[in-house]
Amino acid sequence: MEHIVILTGAGISAESGINTFRDNNGLWENHRIEEVATPEAFISNPELVYHFYNLRRQQLHQASLKPNAAHYALAKLHNNWKGKVTLITQNVDNLHERAGISDVIHMHGELLSARCTVSGRRSEWLNDLDRLNQCECCQPASALRPDIVWFGEMPLQMELIYDAVQSASVFVAIGTSGQVYPAAGLVDIAHQHGAETHFINLESTDNPAFEHQHIGAASSTVPKWVEQCLERQ
Repeated sequence: MEHIVILTGAGISAESGINTFRDNNGLWENHRIEEVATPEAFISNPELVYHFYNLRRQQLHQASLKPNAAHYALAKLHNNWKGKVTLITQNVDNLHERAGISDVIHMHGELLSARCTVSGRRSEWLNDLDRLNQCECCQPASALRPDIVWFGEMPLQMELIYDAVQSASVFVAIGTSGQVYPAAGLVDIAHQHGAETHFINLESTDNPAFEHQHIGAASSTVPKWVEQCLERQ
């Protein structure tokens, strides 16, 4: 059966009210990337970095924040497709999980997770995080950091991601500009291995590796695309 590989980006969560960290001025919530999204920032000013991600984590706990129609449509596809569906996201929120997908690959980490600064062990973390919180895997215990892939760091689970993309029958990128590597190069790999490729976004792309483009808000275009997929199986 066909293997569908889905890559989602900030555009799919924006309609649920998740602020895209990076605005048109290149700032992350009024902070320069160098201040809150690099290993060097964490070393030089850990309090600011902890505070920045604590605010992002608190946003996920707001009652008004819910998955939108695009998240639910992908969950419907995941749970009803007769073949295999692999969902990879660049997002660090948990909206795919809340919509009903349990095995999401978070290539850029997760807000509701913390990582040991020594061993790299990842564990669920739902509350605020600071330098006083320590891991349970090291002796002596080590500090925990936000489980977020910062600029200059390698995205997570890349071997698993490459294996999935190379075996894809269908590859679709949703709500992502397709300009940040290595995620931006996944469509090229899928295309080279013969996958049917789709691009769903508010704005079109000039990347020739995408054979089909669906332009519009994710909450309207994704459900239509999912129904087309389910009708053809």
